[in-house]
Amino acid sequence: MSNLDRDVDLAKRAKIIEWLKTELVDQLAHLLKGMWEGSHAKILDGLSSLIACCYILGRRLGISSRSLDEAVLDKMKKHREEGHQLEEWYGDISAVEDHLRKR
Repeated sequence: MSNLDRDVDLAKRAKIIEWLKTELVDQLAHLLKGMWEGSHAKILDGLSSLIACCYILGRRLGISSRSLDEAVLDKMKKHREEGHQLEEWYGDISAVEDHLRKR
């Protein structure tokens, strides 16, 4: 691969990462608008788009989906052990852990 090809590839990868960052912001706005409107379909679409975008961004940054899942599991375990309020009140942390472990 020539220096020019490497430079073009690097610029392309940087551009994709920048695009994914704007996509995260756009999908967050979509989610918040769906919440404001009380639209289940828009909320589901926004959440699923955010999650997918995070997996893709992670991949572009050299993080496998499995590594990301494991990091989320580790974070949930830490929150649960520290007595996170969402766990104490609703059991949300354990629910996420259970979901990820069953995949």
